[in-house]
Amino acid sequence: MNKKNLMLDRRQALGLGAGMFGASALATLAGCSDGPSEPASNGGSDATQTSSTDIDKDAFDKLVATVEPADDATIEANAWAKAIKEAGTFRLGATRTSVLFSQLDETTGKVYGFDAAIYLSLIRYILGDETKYDYTQMTSDTRESVLQNDNVDAVFATYSINEKRKEVISFAGPYFTTQQGILVAADNQDINGLDDLKGKKVAVQSGSTGPQVVEEFAPEAELQEFSKDDECRAALEQGRVDAYVVDMTLHMGNVVKNPGKYRIAGDAFGPEDKYGIGLKLGSDGVDFVNAFLEKFEKDGKWADFYKICIADRTGVSTVPEPPAIGA
Repeated sequence: MNKKNLMLDRRQALGLGAGMFGASALATLAGCSDGPSEPASNGGSDATQTSSTDIDKDAFDKLVATVEPADDATIEANAWAKAIKEAGTFRLGATRTSVLFSQLDETTGKVYGFDAAIYLSLIRYILGDETKYDYTQMTSDTRESVLQNDNVDAVFATYSINEKRKEVISFAGPYFTTQQGILVAADNQDINGLDDLKGKKVAVQSGSTGPQVVEEFAPEAELQEFSKDDECRAALEQGRVDAYVVDMTLHMGNVVKNPGKYRIAGDAFGPEDKYGIGLKLGSDGVDFVNAFLEKFEKDGKWADFYKICIADRTGVSTVPEPPAIGA
């Protein structure tokens, strides 16, 4: 069975419509942005009944532990990596609230997810110990400033690469691709796609790509900006907005984590978002991180972590090809 048929079968198992994905989103996300093109009669509850939201923590931890630290010559050849090694700690800018990408487990104090897999592996690669980092919480509108002010060594936060940001910071990657999606309350039957956003109040995250994409593709929508994902969802739940637009990967995580509360309305849309790792403008760390990512993909760890962090938790059978580094 090919990838498309696998995904259609998965949508049917979840009680979701078949028209959700555009071709590029289907190829790159392989299920991360699945959702109904027509209202789901069950409000999305079947998604939780047929898939597990829990990550396999043992498999995750064991896979991180297989990352071999870089040799001294590799570290010495790069000023960014050398400075981190000499400091003995990695100054990490990240989030801990993304169920599929970087979620704090309060019982263990550890963070799990696809972004977490990459930054923990990189930290282990540089320092030989993935626990040697100092954490700074990121929001969409603080990511550039912490890099410009040299408060962190790198930012991992489902961070979309765009030309405006590249004027003030540098990016390694990309390591993942996605598009925008529309989230509505599960009982909302009025919004089923872009055309239905006309005249509606739409939540977006300030500092994200959402405001610009909505202005282009749904110019008659009324934008309301919030700082964080949970603020956008709170506004949606309280009826202060009619819909919420952000990266489809975040919506997928929220639908899985909150059964019966939300549904994804219509197709993924807008330009392809490429997630990158933010570094200070002009940093030679870009070369180091890109070389690490290439090795990470070649060794099969990208695919293994995708399966653990995303595919196994959303019931997806097919792991996509990782994006080309530096593209």
